[in-house]
Amino acid sequence: MNKMTIRVPFVDLKLQHEPIQMQLQHAIQSVLEQGDFILGQAVSDFEAAFAAASGAAYGVGVASGTDAIALGLQACNIGAGDEVILPANTFIATLIGVQRAGAKPILVDCDRQTALIDLRKAAKAITPKTKAIIPVHLYGQMVSPRELLNFADTYKLLIFEDAAQAHLAQRDGYHAGSVGIAAAFSFYPSKNLGAFGDGGMLLTQDSDVAQKMGRLRNYGASQKYFHTEPGTNSRLDTLQAAVLHQKLPYLSQWNSDRLTIAQQYDSELAPLATAGIIPMENQSDTGHVYHLYVIRVDDSCPIERQQLQEKLTAVGIQTGIHYPIPCHLQPAFTNLGYQPGDFPQAEKLSKEILSLPMYPGLSSSQVKEVVAAIAHAVSTTPKADEPSPADLGSVVA
Repeated sequence: MNKMTIRVPFVDLKLQHEPIQMQLQHAIQSVLEQGDFILGQAVSDFEAAFAAASGAAYGVGVASGTDAIALGLQACNIGAGDEVILPANTFIATLIGVQRAGAKPILVDCDRQTALIDLRKAAKAITPKTKAIIPVHLYGQMVSPRELLNFADTYKLLIFEDAAQAHLAQRDGYHAGSVGIAAAFSFYPSKNLGAFGDGGMLLTQDSDVAQKMGRLRNYGASQKYFHTEPGTNSRLDTLQAAVLHQKLPYLSQWNSDRLTIAQQYDSELAPLATAGIIPMENQSDTGHVYHLYVIRVDDSCPIERQQLQEKLTAVGIQTGIHYPIPCHLQPAFTNLGYQPGDFPQAEKLSKEILSLPMYPGLSSSQVKEVVAAIAHAVSTTPKADEPSPADLGSVVA
């Protein structure tokens, strides 16, 4: 049986790395020669550079985006007895981070047009125990900082941003990572700024939060062998920091390329709106950095989402679903007490959304090929029953 030819991959990192391969190799070689593999000079250099680029005062590198959430919440003194509001349609790491900090996650529904947290629903979930809200800047688009700041001021809450998909995103005059008391970023390889493995960072404007985060990631030590609080081992590798620092100067252009690709998708897909193919709404103009380009296959479409995905796969076009099962329906979190139907917009979206190929270097002709394949599929395929979310398999964050 011949292996399926991939005509348009979902992500192609080679297109980013090949032009700067010599720079990356030199950065890695420099670390090898210096030998400072743990919390070396490249880490502090990258922390400062990424914080400055994001409009934050301090950056603290950690081993993953999940750790940036968990340890970051602890650094903001959020823990046992506290409730933290977050959207039901985020990647599971957001919820895991809240639980690892010792706090109770309180899920709320999202806006179906943007997939961003619905602050009106969040307002109804506030109790005397609510201490913070985590706005997830999903798919590369920020939750409105203006609305968030008004919300937090009204209800006296901390804003802790999940910016794992929003490197250098902008909205209302703010960069992702500069709105709240702190923000968590991921440098998973497929992110807009990706490492050659796992990595993450906490950004903050607060020196006390930054100092506590620095201790928590390094066994709770303020100096070697002097531990002021229980911490853990979660440090951004010097090698990864060196790679990320070399890539950082190109991030703005890569984001601009993503925006151009998204604008072409928008234009090419517009005639398919009457067939139920609806791109997620961009409310951020050029501030959207399109980590993912997501469409909805809504009820008016002549075929189901799963059928469309299969048709695209058959012609060599890779797609994804972000995410097929909302957090409250995940088997691991039945103890939270939520039921099917609690968050109807998140549940509806989980059955509709489809992520199309998106990465710097994706050509105009490839975008046309993707859209043509979608148009052909919706015009020639009879509708079938949609499978349950449990049948859809796993996805990458």
